[in-house]
Amino acid sequence: MSSEESITLTPRTHDKLGIYHCGVTREGFVSLAGAPHNIAEGETITDERSGLSVTRKGSEYTFSRG
Repeated sequence: MSSEESITLTPRTHDKLGIYHCGVTREGFVSLAGAPHNIAEGETITDERSGLSVTRKGSEYTFSRG
């Protein structure tokens, strides 16, 4: 389990941020705290329930707290 404040993932990888699952299923599709989302280039999505967010920059997806 990751104790970091952020993690950066690429397609077909996953990890945990605290107790929450984060993953990039395929290009443009993520799982943020277990909830599936489509995400466009440059977009940021925030999950109000967990307080996590994910930002896409090309093929890098950065998941962070706060």
